[in-house]
Amino acid sequence: MFKNYCRGKWGRYLGLGLIFVFLLTITACGTAGDGKPRLTFADVSWDSVQVHNRIAGFIVHHGYGYPEPRHVFGESLPLVQGLGNGDVDVLMENWIDNWQEAWDKIMARGTAIDLGPNFPDSTQGWYVPTYVIKGDKERGIEPMAPNLKSVEDMPGYWELFQDPQTPGKGCFYNSPPGWVCTEINEIKFDAYGLHENYELFGTGSQTSLAASMVSAYERGKPWIGYYWEPTWIMGKLDMTLIEESPYDEDVWVNTKACAYPASVVNVAIHKDMQEKAPELVEFLKNYTTTSAQNNEFLAQMSDSGGDAETAAIWFLKEHPEVWKEWVPDDVATRVEKALEEVS
Repeated sequence: MFKNYCRGKWGRYLGLGLIFVFLLTITACGTAGDGKPRLTFADVSWDSVQVHNRIAGFIVHHGYGYPEPRHVFGESLPLVQGLGNGDVDVLMENWIDNWQEAWDKIMARGTAIDLGPNFPDSTQGWYVPTYVIKGDKERGIEPMAPNLKSVEDMPGYWELFQDPQTPGKGCFYNSPPGWVCTEINEIKFDAYGLHENYELFGTGSQTSLAASMVSAYERGKPWIGYYWEPTWIMGKLDMTLIEESPYDEDVWVNTKACAYPASVVNVAIHKDMQEKAPELVEFLKNYTTTSAQNNEFLAQMSDSGGDAETAAIWFLKEHPEVWKEWVPDDVATRVEKALEEVS
């Protein structure tokens, strides 16, 4: 997910039936024989949060000795509300901008705590394969647009991105209809005066948008369009973000002729965690990753057939220098020992 101008509205329109199912699914936290509670993580419906849940869960279980956490699957808004109500203990990716009104109400009640960023550098915008600009010697690809750096350079390269079905204009692959960012990209096109040289091609779904990029990349062909990070595709493909002027709130409100604003993606917990698992609060406060690391483990998740737990174990084994910064030495030792027993 990203500053979800694309997915930000869908959680608001859930029917009462889904909420009722959610309430039936949620159960109160159990307690282990040694007095440590079994925690509930919000398994929201995108890949990266599910991997983070299992990274954190492995450490909670094997490093701190808590029961293996339960993962409650559901849509965003009900799980956020569940966090505020105490039915959920941990939300590893709190995309605050997507449900600002609901989050503000929860914070006003004082029932949840924001522990700070999980990954503070997620981006979205307009991308091209890096070989379009720099070439790729290993693949025998020469630079196609060596001076393409910013949106101001795009008019000079429209012929490179020309689609046979729309002769006379370059083809820009936009996000699917109904996504908020689709409309934003159209406004940006007006502000940058790009309609004269480019046609906004509306991809029918996230899958078709991704397929257009992957297909062009595998053939070494030019491609330009909208995408975001972190995603598995960005972990597999070498893509370059087209430069825009830095985000400016006034410009954004009036014309959108600047970079997308930075996303707020934080770790959040229910307030009771301070009493029932104080050492985990400190751990989760320290928990932080980068967009590049997310791209990397999402690529691994894709390769493993979409298994979040496999991707989590891969991350823990591959990047001990990252997660050891989150925990005390004795916890790290126990986690390492547990990882040795995982094939």
